[in-house]
Amino acid sequence: MASVPSSVLTTAGLIGGYSAARAFDRRLGGAVLAACGAAAFTSWRRNAGLPAAAALSAVYTGAFGLSHPLSKKMGAWPSVLAVTAATGVTAHMVADRRRGRG
Repeated sequence: MASVPSSVLTTAGLIGGYSAARAFDRRLGGAVLAACGAAAFTSWRRNAGLPAAAALSAVYTGAFGLSHPLSKKMGAWPSVLAVTAATGVTAHMVADRRRGRG
């Protein structure tokens, strides 16, 4: 079975986490965010190494944090989508392009 690209995992974590928090409960949203972040970290470590995985984890966590003040400027969904796009592109450029390379 092929692994899921980390850019997809970060997208699922940020958008899915926000959706779950909004529709159901903040704790559920946090669980989605954390589970996808952990899966993405595993992928990053495997494909790009531990230093890159640590840096990308900081980007992912920072995107979550940035979405909150950004939402006051541009609205909740536009903020979530903007940080998700930036995180997904970063994950792709740093780690996903290396998938399958030996």
